[in-house]
Amino acid sequence: MGTALLVLLLLVVLFVVVMLAKTVRIVPQARAAIVERFGKYKGTLPAGLNIVVPFIDKVRYLIDLREQVVSFPPQPVITEDNLVVSIDTVIYFQVTDPVTATYEIANYIQAVEQLTMTTLRNIVGGMDLEQTLTSRDEINSGLRGVLDEATGKWGIRVNRVEIKGIDPPPSIKDAMEKQMRADRDKRALILTAEGQRQSAILTAEGNKQSSILNAEGDRESLILRAQADREAAILRAQGEGQAIQTVFQAIHDGQPDQSLLAYQYLQMMPKIAEGSANKVWVIPSEITKAMEGLGSSIHEIAGIPKDATPRTRIDMGPSEPQLPHRSDDPEISATNAAVQQAIAEAESAANPGKAARGLDTSPDVAPDTTGDPLTDPLSEGPVDSSGTDEPGAPAGQ
Repeated sequence: MGTALLVLLLLVVLFVVVMLAKTVRIVPQARAAIVERFGKYKGTLPAGLNIVVPFIDKVRYLIDLREQVVSFPPQPVITEDNLVVSIDTVIYFQVTDPVTATYEIANYIQAVEQLTMTTLRNIVGGMDLEQTLTSRDEINSGLRGVLDEATGKWGIRVNRVEIKGIDPPPSIKDAMEKQMRADRDKRALILTAEGQRQSAILTAEGNKQSSILNAEGDRESLILRAQADREAAILRAQGEGQAIQTVFQAIHDGQPDQSLLAYQYLQMMPKIAEGSANKVWVIPSEITKAMEGLGSSIHEIAGIPKDATPRTRIDMGPSEPQLPHRSDDPEISATNAAVQQAIAEAESAANPGKAARGLDTSPDVAPDTTGDPLTDPLSEGPVDSSGTDEPGAPAGQ
């Protein structure tokens, strides 16, 4: 009795559990459950906890209300130029009416696939291969419009249609690759030539600008150099002018007489003959006037009148020529000695070989010595210690 009661209790518990399972229905979020009662549409259960009549109401379909993505296998499509291409498509759709999607069409996914394939063939059949490869947006828009219109009565909304890939035949693909390679090589050559052209133009322009700048720089340099030379010449001329003016002013302030100038002239003559390269040299004509002035000075120093007639011509002999002197006047003797030394140096410089041969002193009296510059200062006779002149005596005795 107790065992039968236990079995009966277990059966009651099992029945209650089964009843609860048949009565309570939990629908997930973004899902919709289609309930049928005795095979007829009863209602749509929303997401959450729902109560149905057990053994009478039955949940027939569970519809997903989220947006779904369906990728179809490649479909062969013939283009307008009779080339077969394989096209992969992807469709994004969403069920908006679960009841219509359940009862208006048996399999909406298969229906969408077949509709997509037929629509794609219609659209691509009116294009050639190049348009097919470059008109994906146009194909997508055409597919979406046709599918949205056809699937609206099925409770489905097509959001997007994308073409994943368009694969032409291998032979066409090789030809296209060769064409693209040739086109790219052509563009590369064109770009290379254009780059070389631009480089040559820029190089020529740069050389032109460089030449212009160099010419301008040379011109400015020449102008600056010329200005510098002009300023230097002006300053040099001014300095030389000031130096000449200073020298002449000093000479003017010193008031030199004729004898000093003649003596300086004679001192410069040995320097003219200096140097091994001076084989022949010319005595300037001004030496005559210098000697005349020097003779006049000696005459004045010795006390001889300037108009005294010279009676003796001195011939340069082996010994150095001597001027007449006064033994009793040391100043006159020193002057005569200096003049005799200057005359000897000038004569040696004028006739280098004559010094070696020797010079003869002749007592001959020259009536006129104005043309001989060396005899004028030496034409007077010797002066004795008493201060009287001896016209007939030779010089140096």
